[in-house]
Amino acid sequence: MLRCGQMMLAQALICRHLGRDWNWEKQKEQPKEYQRILQCFLDRKDCCYSIHQMAQMGVGEGKSIGEWFGPNTVAQVLKKLALFDEWNSLAVYVSMDNTVVIEDIKKMCCVLPSSADTVGESPPGTLNASNQSRGTFACCPAWKPLLLIVPLRLGINQINPVYVDAFKECFKMPQSLGALGGKPNNAYYFIGFLGDELIFLDPHTTQTFVNTEENGTVDDQTFHCLQSPQRMNILNLDPSVALGFFCKEEKDFDNWCSLVQKEILKENLRMFELVQKHPSHWPPFVPPAKPEVTTSGAEFIDSTEQLEESDLEEDFEILSV
Repeated sequence: MLRCGQMMLAQALICRHLGRDWNWEKQKEQPKEYQRILQCFLDRKDCCYSIHQMAQMGVGEGKSIGEWFGPNTVAQVLKKLALFDEWNSLAVYVSMDNTVVIEDIKKMCCVLPSSADTVGESPPGTLNASNQSRGTFACCPAWKPLLLIVPLRLGINQINPVYVDAFKECFKMPQSLGALGGKPNNAYYFIGFLGDELIFLDPHTTQTFVNTEENGTVDDQTFHCLQSPQRMNILNLDPSVALGFFCKEEKDFDNWCSLVQKEILKENLRMFELVQKHPSHWPPFVPPAKPEVTTSGAEFIDSTEQLEESDLEEDFEILSV
């Protein structure tokens, strides 16, 4: 599930920097943004979305290192890690209680423009004109790209057939990033469907460790499908899933809301809810902010033996386990 979460996030970053129509071609020189995206996912402690960072952040969600993650836990981990990622500058919203709140998302994504946020974005004049035409220029001068994750429970032991049509509709939306899910003991990244079969990528393949080369590039062969995507009947899906959507601009989110109203909320038994205002019985919404991180330096020492060999013992504090 950790690898599936990486796949969904990587697709969001591709859409953010290279566009949804961009395709990878083997042995072709790739844009520098592409190489930088790959470096976010290398299996090293210092890479922001590495397996190490995700597993460690999961401890704060009550998951010990090595314990299995569910779709919702992975979503919460990505939400926290994104706060430390200034280059991609994503706003990650994870819905609560099967409810997406438009007011909260607008509050989180509407930010003051800065030079760092203009990389790869539409010209400021275009965005301002669009906002002004809707009368929202004053409240939303700039839009922070949104990764929207909707964790769901679509049944008890297996998916309830009443949700099947709505689930498939989500893959049709232009903002779709697919879904995290699977079946017992197997996590998959679902990217589409054909009839009543879901198309998925399977992360259960051991790969050779990859690191940055001397010229700063990454050998990207194993980052892409070495085998054809597989298919499974949608009724075999585990009921715990997480839908992913990416909205680069405010108009993308507004369009997504319209599609949800039209295709998802028409059902008698709705898969999730979309509301305009923050529910009054919920705690107040506070947009997540990067926490202050303090360190003594002790966590960078692999063993106490190394510490004893150092002449700077007074600079470190040994933390009790």
